[in-house]
Amino acid sequence: VCPRVADLDRVAYELRRLVPEVTFAIAHGKMPSTELENVMTEFSNGSFDILIATNIIESGLDLPNVNTIIVHRSDMFGLSQLYQLRGRVGRSKNRAYAYLTIPSDKKLTVTAEKRLNVMQTLDSLGAGFSLASYDMDIRGAGNLLGEEQSGHIKEVGVELYQQLLEEAVSSARDGHFEDVLSDKTSFSPQITLGIPVLIPDNYVKDLGTRLALYRRAAELNDQVAIDDFSAELEDRFGKLPAEVENLLEVVSMKALCRSAHIEKVDAGPKGAVLTLYESMFPNPAGLVEYISQQGGTVKVRPDHKIIVMKSWSDLSERMKGVKGTLSRLSELAGPGEDIERLVP
Repeated sequence: VCPRVADLDRVAYELRRLVPEVTFAIAHGKMPSTELENVMTEFSNGSFDILIATNIIESGLDLPNVNTIIVHRSDMFGLSQLYQLRGRVGRSKNRAYAYLTIPSDKKLTVTAEKRLNVMQTLDSLGAGFSLASYDMDIRGAGNLLGEEQSGHIKEVGVELYQQLLEEAVSSARDGHFEDVLSDKTSFSPQITLGIPVLIPDNYVKDLGTRLALYRRAAELNDQVAIDDFSAELEDRFGKLPAEVENLLEVVSMKALCRSAHIEKVDAGPKGAVLTLYESMFPNPAGLVEYISQQGGTVKVRPDHKIIVMKSWSDLSERMKGVKGTLSRLSELAGPGEDIERLVP
C-alpha cells in the first residue's frame, strides 16, 4: 500500500527487480470504476499474487485469503488510516502480518513518530476507543474550555454538552424524555483570551489522566475548589506550567460569567466584548450606573453586547483586566431571581 499514486510505478519496478517470479496488479482511485472492480475481483479470486494499491483499500474489503500487508512510507498515513489498513489482513483463521515501513534516509516528524509508536500499542480487542483518544491527543481536540469545537459541542460548549448527554442518557434509562434545555440557568460560558489554555503532554504524560483532569476542571464551580485542584496538581505533577495556570484562571472566569449572566467573552489587545446570556442582566440599573462610572471605556451596543475598551497588549494584564471586569459584573448581578431584558 502506497500513500500516493505516483509511488505505485516505482514500487512495481522494485517488485519486478526483486521478485520477478511473482504476479501483481495495480489499483488506485483514478482508475475507471469498471477496471478497478475487475482488478479487485481478480485479486480476491487469486488470479495474481500481490496487489499494489493506494489506501483506497482501507475500508469495505473482506479478503480472508490475504494475510500480509506492507505499508510503504507509513509515516505519511494518518493514525486511523494505518489502523484501518492493518485491519485488511487477518480476517480469517490464518495468522496475519502487517509491516509498516519508513525511509531509512529521512528523519521522521514528531507527529509521525507518535503515530507509529501508538500503532504498536493497539493490539487488543476494543482498541478503537484508544485509537480515537490517541488521535485526539496527537492532532488536538480544540480548546476544551472555549468555542473552537466542532459539531454540537461548538454550539453549546463541552461542559454543557456533557451535562446534556448525561441527562439524556439518564432520562432514556428512566423512560422519561423531558426537555433537558428547560433549565434556563444551564449555559456554558465561552472565553477567548488569545492565550494557551491546556494541560501539556510533557506535564501530564498519560492521556487518560489528562482527559480526566480536563473533565474535573470543567466541573469546578468556586474558587475554593479551584485552589484545591491547583494544589493537587502541583502535589502530583510538580510546579504548574503557564498553560495550566491559564486554564485555572479561565475556569475561575467561567464561574464569574455564570453569576454575571455572561455567555461569551472575546478579549484582545484593545479590550473585550461581553455577550449577555439571552440579552438579559439581573440588575440593569446597576449595570447602567457601572457604565456611567467608567469614563467612556465601557458601553452597551444595540445588540446588547458590552464593550470594554482597554489597552491589554500584555497577556497577564489582559487576564487580570477581564477577570476584574467579570468580578464587578458578578457583584452587580447579585443573587436576585428576577432577570430583566437589557434595553440600551
